[in-house]
Amino acid sequence: MEDAVTFPAPGLIPYPGGCVLEPGPYALDYLLRWRADVTVNGEVYPQTPVFPLLRELLANPAAHGLTAAQAQAARDRFLTLAGQALAAEGGDPAWLAREFER
Repeated sequence: MEDAVTFPAPGLIPYPGGCVLEPGPYALDYLLRWRADVTVNGEVYPQTPVFPLLRELLANPAAHGLTAAQAQAARDRFLTLAGQALAAEGGDPAWLAREFER
């Protein structure tokens, strides 16, 4: 069965370095604003901020032709993929899950 919501995994986070920025919090901020091509039930949202779109899908899945379970599956996929990228930068994947609770 094909996923109703698809998007690529985030690539390497372009951490600029420096003594002021902490890699983990920087990576979290980057992932909350990260843009990618997202497909929802065959409709492409080119270079859209992924996290805000997923929050929108969770808040009103029917408006996008999704079930609550499909929206939740997209959230879970984001938490897995973005969580791996965040952990690679020393961040805690739980930070991403907490952002969905806000």
